[in-house]
Amino acid sequence: MERILRRETHPSRAVVSMIAAVLVGVVCGYALLETGVRAIGQPAWLVDPLTAAERVVALPAGIPPLLLGVTGAVVTMAGLFFFLNAVLPGRRARHVFPDRRAAVVVDDEVIAAALARRARVAANVTPGQVMVVVSRNRVVVNVRPTSGVPLRQDAVLAAVRRELQDMGPEPMPDVQLQVATAGVVGA
Repeated sequence: MERILRRETHPSRAVVSMIAAVLVGVVCGYALLETGVRAIGQPAWLVDPLTAAERVVALPAGIPPLLLGVTGAVVTMAGLFFFLNAVLPGRRARHVFPDRRAAVVVDDEVIAAALARRARVAANVTPGQVMVVVSRNRVVVNVRPTSGVPLRQDAVLAAVRRELQDMGPEPMPDVQLQVATAGVVGA
């Protein structure tokens, strides 16, 4: 059950691994091709392996500083991309709900819709006046009150917290309420 829940809440790194494998394979294949061509005495297709090795050893001689800087930046960004994908614990926008009999995984948008409905009822506003954003550790409820109608912030916050407690997602996010200073004209 734990393996299934982890698979549903964490993205696969298979695509990034395949990109890295293809890049390494292409570079190694090209190096093998050029070495094989040189071994049979034919001219190099693009760069002779010995010439390439001499140029790498002689760096930065003969290369404009701008080109060297751009190449270094691109290689650094690619390396950082692969490193961060390997090290950081990527997470999907989902929460686990505890259940003894089944693995229950709910998308954050579904949780946000339920919390927005609860906040809308507690604030006595229209659906367009409430927006909820759910992340792993935080729920932010944005309410634009109706002009001239007082809004009880504590009641809205308590209703949203109660709804979240009834759901019981893991991990349990903190709730923040943000009330807009400008109201909406009532219909």
